[in-house]
Amino acid sequence: MSGNQTCITDPSSGQDKKFAFDYSYWSHDGFKEKTNGYLEPANSKYADQKRVFDDLGRGVLDNAWKGYNCSLFAYGQTGSGKSYSMIGYGANKGIVPVACEELFRAIDEKRPSLQAGEEFQVSLSMTEIYNEQVRDLLVTKSTVGGLKVRQHPKKGFYVEQLTIAPVSSYAQIEAKIADGSHNRTVAATNMNATSSRAHTIVAISFVQKSQGAGGQNMTKTSVMNLVDLAGSERAESTGATGDRLKEGSAINLSLSTLGNCIKALADQSSGNSKVMVPFRDSVLTKLLQNALGGNSKTVMIAALSPADINFDETLSTLRFADRAKAIKTKAVVNESPTDKLIRELREENSRLMAMLKAGGGGGGDITDGGGDTGEDQAESEERMRELMKKNQEEMEAMERAWAEKLAQAQAEAQEQIQERKAESERKKNVPHLWNLNEDAALSGMIVQFVDPGAVQTVGRDGDFQLKGVNIQARHAVLKNVNGSVTVTPIDLAKVFVNGQEVNQETQLRHHDRVLFGTNHLYVFHHPVDYAKQVKSGQDVSPPTFEEAQSEIAESSGVMGLLGDKAKSNSAEDMLLMDDLVKLYPQLQEANAMSEEMDRRVWFELVLVSAQGRGLREGEGRTEVCVSVQNLDNNNEFFWSKEKFSDRKYLMQDMYQNYTEGADWELAKEKDPFWDPPDTPIMIGTIHVYLQSLAYLIEVSESFNVTDFRGEDQGKLDIELRPCGDNWEELTDEYAEPEDLLGQALNFKIKIHGGRDLSAKFASYFCQYKFYLEDQYTKTGEVAKPVNPRFEFEHQYSFKPATKQLLEYLQHSYTIVELWGKQRCSDKKVNKSTKELMKEKRKAQAESAKALGAQKKSISKQATGEDVATLRAELDSLKKRNERSEAKLKQLQAMVNDAKKQGNETIEVDTLDKVLSAPAPGGGQGRMKLRQAALAMSAVYSGFGAAPEVAEKRKAALGKNASSTCSVQ
Repeated sequence: MSGNQTCITDPSSGQDKKFAFDYSYWSHDGFKEKTNGYLEPANSKYADQKRVFDDLGRGVLDNAWKGYNCSLFAYGQTGSGKSYSMIGYGANKGIVPVACEELFRAIDEKRPSLQAGEEFQVSLSMTEIYNEQVRDLLVTKSTVGGLKVRQHPKKGFYVEQLTIAPVSSYAQIEAKIADGSHNRTVAATNMNATSSRAHTIVAISFVQKSQGAGGQNMTKTSVMNLVDLAGSERAESTGATGDRLKEGSAINLSLSTLGNCIKALADQSSGNSKVMVPFRDSVLTKLLQNALGGNSKTVMIAALSPADINFDETLSTLRFADRAKAIKTKAVVNESPTDKLIRELREENSRLMAMLKAGGGGGGDITDGGGDTGEDQAESEERMRELMKKNQEEMEAMERAWAEKLAQAQAEAQEQIQERKAESERKKNVPHLWNLNEDAALSGMIVQFVDPGAVQTVGRDGDFQLKGVNIQARHAVLKNVNGSVTVTPIDLAKVFVNGQEVNQETQLRHHDRVLFGTNHLYVFHHPVDYAKQVKSGQDVSPPTFEEAQSEIAESSGVMGLLGDKAKSNSAEDMLLMDDLVKLYPQLQEANAMSEEMDRRVWFELVLVSAQGRGLREGEGRTEVCVSVQNLDNNNEFFWSKEKFSDRKYLMQDMYQNYTEGADWELAKEKDPFWDPPDTPIMIGTIHVYLQSLAYLIEVSESFNVTDFRGEDQGKLDIELRPCGDNWEELTDEYAEPEDLLGQALNFKIKIHGGRDLSAKFASYFCQYKFYLEDQYTKTGEVAKPVNPRFEFEHQYSFKPATKQLLEYLQHSYTIVELWGKQRCSDKKVNKSTKELMKEKRKAQAESAKALGAQKKSISKQATGEDVATLRAELDSLKKRNERSEAKLKQLQAMVNDAKKQGNETIEVDTLDKVLSAPAPGGGQGRMKLRQAALAMSAVYSGFGAAPEVAEKRKAALGKNASSTCSVQ
């Protein structure tokens, strides 16, 4: 960052990309921490929270005082600092709390000079948008299906029945936001929205009532929308997967629609007035319509990660912000005579009542999207009644004394403050559990006390109520006997302490991590033990969510997938470990949902190398994927971690409907547990080395097809055939690569068929990329499960052959991928998912026991590239030698003939004709007698004449034998 310019460097190419904005801040390093925890600048480069507020937040506040609507939203990937900029952490308060503090400070300064009838009114609402459903975070009980979004003909979209709480101080706003965070945490723990997947909107309404120049009452209203968007990488990653549910999935709909709206608005600002802005396509963009292109002054914060591994996401965010800065909004001061506002609302209600009496027609201007042409009359009438109710509430709010509403709100707030004080005192003396959440801001929001002498049940129907996957009605028992707190599972319920599953009464100690089911993670706090640790000088830092998840993954044995790499500190291996830690609890949750809803699907983590995905070495890194197995027919699919994560959230919604008794069964094409059997999957790959073609030597071989686990899946018969100008196949030709330079080079690649392939596939096809090709060359699809015959042939002609091509042929290979479509079978085994999973776990345990302590390592192609290279070289060398031997025999015959005829010399031209062999296109391939003799010596002696080659072969074979190639 330099001035208003942001520059990022592509780690692969080293090229810089520059973007200019109103402000560019650097806050990654260059700070020093004060005693109160505030991070102040250690140099001029670092931008602290105060500087950000002075530049951005103060402008938002000034606009609110002038009567403008204003909006501030943060965009960027998870972990980039959006919430830190908006909300802050500890002493480093973000824009939202500082703006609220400054607002009430200014109100308190102005209050003594207020005239009669003049007053300031501040109210707050807090909503969450997840999966296209709106939830009011200021109420504890959520509405099934979420709150409805309606459209007012003049004010735009609004949320029906949303709580708007009056507040008189920043402390009350802080308390309300804390309530909202608590309710959000409970929902997230019970398998609803998570912080990385949900948008949060804090709306602060600021009303100024004053006397106009003519003595009439005037009302100036402004709404500050402060929006913390979900992590942007979720939508980007999903877009890359090509998942069939992408278009229908509502999880990422809001972010993708937001991007579409900003692009359309930018186009409009550039003069293209015909572009339609799709505000109605998502709930988020409906509620942000004014902020994006209407009556609002809007500020956008684009949060970036400085890590080079996030380059693509950072570039996407910067481009998003670059488009957004082109948008022009038209903000106006929201000031009108109070009496006029009330009169207009009454007139509108009268009009709506007349429409209802007339049969509900003419309601097209109050729809919530898409027009009313196909809507039934009952729905139209319901909307009009809701609008009348909304208008009535606004009239009552204007006519009713603000002091009365405020007094009621303050009484409720005072009661909440007393409850929090009492809870804080109890925490100091009573053992308790507090929740641990992926979002640090949501940790500690749920507290369960275990009073002395208490015996509490945990579960859906327990004293400590938990909901969600793998939680039984009576799940566990908590006891506090003489200051010793224990937890006891009930009926083999899933309870883990410090990552280890427990099946009997277990004593809890300070900072023990307790997991109920699959996603209720708590930390135990014991005041007596805590005081002892403080007194003895021990570290009393609480455990983090990442540490707790790591020990769960470690105890499960899933880290064994890494083999020796578990001890590595390389960036790639650390990323692998991080992915395993994050995905393992999600995998457990998915299996638990499958078991409880009898979905007959088993999920398992696997590691797939770049080569196992059909890439070349160095083109990618090993990735964590999810194996999805149908327990009825053993069909197996492989999902990327992004696809699995998206599907898992859809599974949660399905499970939530299941637990609530709603209609939860879905059609197959919408079922997140299901993939069509005809979805192609990669069976395995072959590395076909091309060296022989550089010498005009044919290759005909049965190659082993190896899957990502390193296991053979059958064979493919492949030929490489050099050809002449008329595509006749050359069988006895030979040339040195340097003699082919600048000459025409023709050859064919043939894929005849497969052998020993699995009968579980209904059809097969192959594909590969050759040399500089961007697109795959594919064979036809063959619907024959046993020994399929592709009889595929593709011709390549290079006129002339370049040095780059010949280098490629001598030192590289083409990867042939074998793909298949599994058989479609709807048969079901006469067992439940629970029984099938039990058998699966038993089989895995027996397999692990048989293997003993053998560790599984990252998958690698079983052939080994060094061995395959040597095989190709040897094959080429043998054929080159055969042709050299034929020439030697011909020379010997010429010598014998000369001796018989008494000739002591042979003409040079005659020898040259024998030694020279025509190459395609007229090129001459030449092999000296000495070269032929050396080649023959190397082959006949089994590399005995070339110790360095034998050593290379031995080392390659040893390397291959020491590398195990399978993972779970």
